[in-house]
Amino acid sequence: MTANYTLYGAEFSLYSGKARAYLKYKNIPFDEVLSTIGVYRKIIIPKTGVRFIPVVKTPEGEYLQDTTHIIDHLESQHTQKSVYPVTPKQRLVSMLLELYGDEWLLIPAMHYRWNTDNFPFIYQEFGRIVSPRLPTFIRAFVGKKIGLRFKGFVPLLGITEKTIPAIERWYEERFLPDLNYHFSKYPFLLGDVPSIGDFGFMGPLYAHLYRDPYPGQLMKRLAPHVASWVERMNNASNVSGEFLPNDEIPETLLPILENLFTEQWPVLEDTANKLSAWYDEQTETSPSDEPRAIPRSLGRHRFHINGVEEQRLVLPYTQWMMQRPLEYYQSLSPEEKEYVDPWLQQVQGFDAMQFALKQQVTKVNNRFVL
Repeated sequence: MTANYTLYGAEFSLYSGKARAYLKYKNIPFDEVLSTIGVYRKIIIPKTGVRFIPVVKTPEGEYLQDTTHIIDHLESQHTQKSVYPVTPKQRLVSMLLELYGDEWLLIPAMHYRWNTDNFPFIYQEFGRIVSPRLPTFIRAFVGKKIGLRFKGFVPLLGITEKTIPAIERWYEERFLPDLNYHFSKYPFLLGDVPSIGDFGFMGPLYAHLYRDPYPGQLMKRLAPHVASWVERMNNASNVSGEFLPNDEIPETLLPILENLFTEQWPVLEDTANKLSAWYDEQTETSPSDEPRAIPRSLGRHRFHINGVEEQRLVLPYTQWMMQRPLEYYQSLSPEEKEYVDPWLQQVQGFDAMQFALKQQVTKVNNRFVL
């Protein structure tokens, strides 16, 4: 009998939704354990050295952290129904869309969770991580105390009174309608089966934007095909089929990809440049060949969303996700690039894919280092 994996997560956790959907789709046997404070203290922190979920424990007793790392590890062990297309454009696009889902859709996810009417629901959810057995009123009280720490992070992402109207216009009038139209034509982003991009989208679109009361009602009203996709992703164990033939990228995805390159990519490039400058400064003042743990943040920088400028934290971790599509593109042969480049120019992504990273972010003992 095959031993099960264990997923330490929570239903309201953005990245837990990504990992859970993947495990279900791949038909990988797993048990889920709610990440209570006790589980954090006894298992997650001692076994991983960090305080983040989800964490997946393998049957061999290895503890995996970070959803991209989890998925890539499991892909190497469970090769059926790979979530990575093998053709150049689709593989590149799938990684770009994972990046967009993981990092850029975090903005509407955090806004709609904390700045709209999801209470007391969300406080009850946070209260469960203290103890699911607490009385309702106590669970809401302690959940509010924990939840307010997360709410305090919202302005640091650039979600302010200045940008909120622009975020809502973009999400409700552009992103959701564009994605809804796409899912009216296709069951998943690149065909009849989910790619790594679908799982990147699943995190924010399920845990925050579908499951929380206010944005969930909004999604079902404005974008019923997106809501149906979320439901398919949550129960995709019997899904079978293929990615679109002939390396096709649906035209319905082009507006989303253009938004990635025009608004998200400049933030990523500036982050990589600031991280490189930080590394040079550290090396100059304290020479060492040892990997350097990257900081959680590096000051602030300007960004634009739907035409509005604001400041937000520089988050060095995002280079980890940026590297994946960038390195894949730059590994292509000259002939493959000649094939892919006209499409990249169509979505304003050609110049972005020429960006040269000076240092690589890698993962050592669950910590990101240069």
